Formats: sequence, C-alpha cells, structure tokens
Amino acid sequence: MDKQTFSEQVLAMGDSLYRVARTILRSPADCEDAVQEAVAKAWEKRGTLREERYFRTWLTRIVINECYALCRRREDTVPLDSCTDLRAPTGEPVDTELRDALMALPVKLRVAMVLYYVEGYSVGEIAGMTRVPAGTVKSRLSRGRKLLREALSDTDQGGTVWIS
Repeated sequence: MDKQTFSEQVLAMGDSLYRVARTILRSPADCEDAVQEAVAKAWEKRGTLREERYFRTWLTRIVINECYALCRRREDTVPLDSCTDLRAPTGEPVDTELRDALMALPVKLRVAMVLYYVEGYSVGEIAGMTRVPAGTVKSRLSRGRKLLREALSDTDQGGTVWIS
C-alpha cells in the first residue's frame, strides 16, 4: 500500500476511528492519542496487511487494541458522568438519552453495538476485530439491544421504543 492510498483511507476513516475509541476511552484527548498511535503503528506494519480490502477492519482492530493498551497503562475506566459524545465534534444534535444508555452498557456490549449500528461493520468483521466468535458478537448485540430497550423504555414514560 503506497503512502497516498494509506493517507486517503485513514482520512476517510477519521471520524469512525474516533467514535470507536470514544466507546472505550473517557477523554477526547485519550481518543485522539489512541487513534494517532494506531495510525502510526498501522503505517509501520502496513506490510503485514494481507489484502487491502480488509484495511478498515485491520485499522479498527489496531485502534481497539491501542485503546485497551492505553487503559491498561493509565488504569482507566469509563465512568458514565464523564462521557460526552460518541461522535467527533460536528455540531450534529445528539440524542442524550440514547447516548447515556449506550455509554452505561458494559464495554464489550458497547463496542459491539457501536461497531455494528454506528460504524456499519458486519458480524463477521466485528468477530475478527474483537477476536471472539460470530455467535458471541450476535449475543452481545442481542444483549445490548435488550439492555438499551429496557433503559430507554424506563425513561420513555410507557411509550414504545423500537430498537431492531
């Protein structure tokens, strides 16, 4: 992969990588550090990528690994009250109830939900990124939907919340 192609693909994935990092890390600065470090590692290891069509999955996995490494180095946790937004600052309105309910999920469920519903990865791709069987990803998605449905229906005052 040449420098131009690498740069273009990384720039196209910038917001996505940030959102993935935000599901794991508490501070925006830590997210930016993790993404930057992951991109640097990906550049150094680009020769190990077997097929360019898997670049997005490969780089996302590196970001996830870097986030967990940063957590281990800083003994970081994700407290709900310090989370602000899953999206990079774009000025888009944020559904705070949904964001808060999502951020309250256990990190394994939250990562699966964001990768699938926000970033659009397939179950197979998520299984590869998180290094768990596809069935585990499906059960995490199912459990995450159930917990979100419960959390949002509690705040909805009896209204119906549809999460497919």
